Amino acid sequence: MLAFQVTETGQPPTLCQIDRPEPAPGEVRIRMIACGLNFADLLQIDGRYQERATPPFTLGMEVAGIVDATGPGVVGPVPGCRVAVLATHGGLAEYVCAPADRCLRLPDHMGYEAAAAFQIAYATSHVALHRRAALKAGETLLVTGAAGGVGLTAVELGKLMGARVIAVARGVEKLAVAQKAGADHLIDSDLVNAPDDLKAALKALGGVDVAYETIGGDMFNAALGAMRPEGRLLTIGFAGGTVPQIPANILLVKNISVIGFYVGGYAGFAPGVMTDS
Repeated sequence: MLAFQVTETGQPPTLCQIDRPEPAPGEVRIRMIACGLNFADLLQIDGRYQERATPPFTLGMEVAGIVDATGPGVVGPVPGCRVAVLATHGGLAEYVCAPADRCLRLPDHMGYEAAAAFQIAYATSHVALHRRAALKAGETLLVTGAAGGVGLTAVELGKLMGARVIAVARGVEKLAVAQKAGADHLIDSDLVNAPDDLKAALKALGGVDVAYETIGGDMFNAALGAMRPEGRLLTIGFAGGTVPQIPANILLVKNISVIGFYVGGYAGFAPGVMTDS
């Protein structure tokens, strides 16, 4: 079969001809129809993702397709079932094997493209906001990188959960996208000259109960400075390239919680969180 593989860390992936995989006990084989692409795939190419695969490996984490074979001990899904699954890698191939208990059967009205694309973005935002931060109706939610994949779903889900949503994004076009998704207040990061300016803008809006922080660096520091007492700051990612160092004295004085969150980690210790979300 054909597969889009990383054969050497840091080098461009190549289209390769490899053996079709056979499902192991507890696995199904899926004929891939659609595969989502993520920032994490780019990090995997350079060996900078938190879960590092050893080359050669096939890229692609979000898969949607049709079960065509099952391994020993698998009761379902059976061959012919339309499914989606979130894998660590392997989706950019004609076939991929995955644990049967992590496969989600697709409703009749959902197409393969939508099924492949929604898994990481929506699962990240839903589990982060609902399970980890316990966002409540009436609270103020800050979303940085609000026009990106996970940021936009956080805006949408936060609004559905009854929060007042502040969206921070770069430029009027991206902010318009966030506003359409439900953001109540918009801040253009291109017009914020310093972290203190963003912090002041957030405080002028009454401060933040939950921050969904995707950028890191100065953006993280500004969000931390604008947190209200008992606020919860979710570390979703560091798209800006700088991992922030957290001053514990601020957490102590304001009773703030900084919450680590990596949705893929649940696959290892609590996979039901992913399939139930």
